[in-house]
Amino acid sequence: MGKTKSTTKKVKESQLILDVAIKGLQEVKGENIVCIDLKGIENAVCDYFLLCTGTSNTHVNALANAVEKEVRETLKEKPWHTEGVNNAEWIILDYVNTVVHIFQEEAREFYNLEGLWADATISKIED
Repeated sequence: MGKTKSTTKKVKESQLILDVAIKGLQEVKGENIVCIDLKGIENAVCDYFLLCTGTSNTHVNALANAVEKEVRETLKEKPWHTEGVNNAEWIILDYVNTVVHIFQEEAREFYNLEGLWADATISKIED
């Protein structure tokens, strides 16, 4: 069964958001940037998880703000949902088919999303 037009469009949009979000993370010196490609995983919640580590609450907030600004200015998109801004240990920016996770190191190690999704394709992105 081939991809429909709407499925192809959805994948292109999620790839665009991913690329622009990566740019935002790199501009504010995000560390250990990783993309988890979930497209090949049956019943996955989205196409991509984008993970990044910040060095402090302030840095995590700055990374989240940079991603939101870059995506808004480039693609005219806002996150469907945002979580974790108050404590800034783990901020989630949910763009529906691309979900950005920005962690402090301790939270990233504890939740270990790379381990949970180890059957997906995981790619390291240059910082």
